[in-house]
Amino acid sequence: MYVRPAAAAAAAFLGFTLTLLGGTASYAATGPGSSGSTTGTGTGTRPVRTALGLPVVYAHRGASAYAPENTLDAIDLAMQMGFAWVENDVQRTKDGVLVVIHDDTLSRTTDVEQRFPGRAPWKVKDFTWAEISQLDAGSWFGDEYAGAAVPSLRQYLDRVQRNQQRLLLEIKKPELYPGIEEETLKVLDEAGWLDERHVGKRLVVQSFSADCVRIVHGLRPDLVTAFLGTPTVADLPRYAEFTDRINPWHTTISADWVSAVHGLRGAHGKAMEVDTWIVDDAATARKVQAMGVDGIITNAPDVVQNAVGGF
Repeated sequence: MYVRPAAAAAAAFLGFTLTLLGGTASYAATGPGSSGSTTGTGTGTRPVRTALGLPVVYAHRGASAYAPENTLDAIDLAMQMGFAWVENDVQRTKDGVLVVIHDDTLSRTTDVEQRFPGRAPWKVKDFTWAEISQLDAGSWFGDEYAGAAVPSLRQYLDRVQRNQQRLLLEIKKPELYPGIEEETLKVLDEAGWLDERHVGKRLVVQSFSADCVRIVHGLRPDLVTAFLGTPTVADLPRYAEFTDRINPWHTTISADWVSAVHGLRGAHGKAMEVDTWIVDDAATARKVQAMGVDGIITNAPDVVQNAVGGF
C-alpha cells in the first residue's frame, strides 16, 4: 500500500530537482548530505542510462502511486519529483477524439456511473468527448484530486511538452479502434511531436498488438517503437524487423532472455532494448536491474529510482 504524499512534499523529494534541456539530464542534489550536482548528456532515447549507467525510470501513467493515473496531475507530479519519462494510454471516443485513459471502460477511474447511470457498460468508445470531458477522474483516488479530468491526447501532449518531459505512448486495444495508429500519428504531428528532436530523444510508441506496432513502424519508420510482451527467443528476430524494444512483464523474464534481446539489432539497426513493467518495490527493481534491463516502468518512480541508485 502506498501513502500518497502531498504534491509539495513530492516536489521536494530528497531535495532533488531535474532540468531537461534537449538531451541533457541535470540532477541537482540540495537535500541533506548532498555534495552538489551531476550533469550527464546522452543521445538517442536513453539519455539517463547513457549518462549514468542506470536503467531509465518511466513514471507509469504518471506518478500514479501518488496521483490519479493518466491525469495531468499525475504527470505534473512526476515532473515535480524529477522524472523525465512518463507513460500514457490512448483510446478513442465515439466522435473520434483520442483520450488518455487505460481501461476501455470509464467506470473504474471516473464517476461515469453516477453521471450516466443508464449507459452500462460505460465503454470509452460509446461516449462523446463532450460527455467524457464532464467526468471526474480524480475523486476515486482522493478528495484532493476531485474534479481532475480525463485529458485528450492533445491536452496531454501539450502538458508533457510544457513540463519538458519525454513520452512512452501506448496505443491501447487498437482492435477496438480501427485506424487509431494513423490518428495517433496525426495528433502527434499536429502537436509538434514528430519533428527530429522529439522523434530522436523524447518519444517511444508501444502496444501489446504486434500488428499495431508494425503499422506505426510502416507509417513512420523513423519512430522508436516497442512491443509489449515476452516473445520466445526463437521468435525475437521477427519482432526485430519492425520494432526497437521488447517491453515485458517483469515476472516473465530472465537475464538470459534480456541478453538474447540485446543480441539482436532492431528496426533502426541498433541493439534492441528491454523496458520491463510494472515494478513498484525496491527488491524487484534491483532484481531486474541485475538482469540488465534498459528501463523500468513503475507506478512509484521514487521507490525504483532509489533502489537502482539514481538518487
